[in-house]
Amino acid sequence: MFTTCLDLEGVLVPEIWIAFSEKTGIPEFKKTTRDEPDYNKLMNYRIDLLKKHNLGLKEIQDVIAQIKPLDGAKDFLDELRTITQVIILSDTFTQFALPLMKQLGMPTIFCNELEVDANGFITGFKMRQENGKFHATKALQSIGYKVIASGDSFNDLAMIKQADHGFLFRSTEKIIADNPTVKAFTEYSELLDEIKKIIK
Repeated sequence: MFTTCLDLEGVLVPEIWIAFSEKTGIPEFKKTTRDEPDYNKLMNYRIDLLKKHNLGLKEIQDVIAQIKPLDGAKDFLDELRTITQVIILSDTFTQFALPLMKQLGMPTIFCNELEVDANGFITGFKMRQENGKFHATKALQSIGYKVIASGDSFNDLAMIKQADHGFLFRSTEKIIADNPTVKAFTEYSELLDEIKKIIK
């Protein structure tokens, strides 16, 4: 029995914080998990930036409302879900994810929670679990699933390496070069074909 675990941003939808950076004109928001391996450090950096520029949750949600899935992502996900269960394992937050999940056909997602004050400003965040993607993968294996996993960033590597079959997808040259034993794909059709070979 197989379950496929996918990262969200950079794999199925554009990076939310890059879109937010482009909308606000604040380049510092472009830093993502492709650039910073320490997710807690990255989020605290983002929260400090939001405070500095007096920006709150609503401003981010307004940008998310304009984000569409990457070209081909919905078709890829629809076909993938006909052959395997799919769980999105993401370090994003429930306050960000719902509009994106609706566009993707409401797949299951495991993610985190933002702490927001009465004025709508983000004051902190609650990780569902530290290194949650890795632990979710391991937990699925512990109940009898073989796990296929794919993601693009530093925070996906533990999940990818723990999985029975793990792949990079549209990752950076550095991450690909630093992980030569992990197959890397750039097209949904390639990744889907690889998964079909495993499952058949």
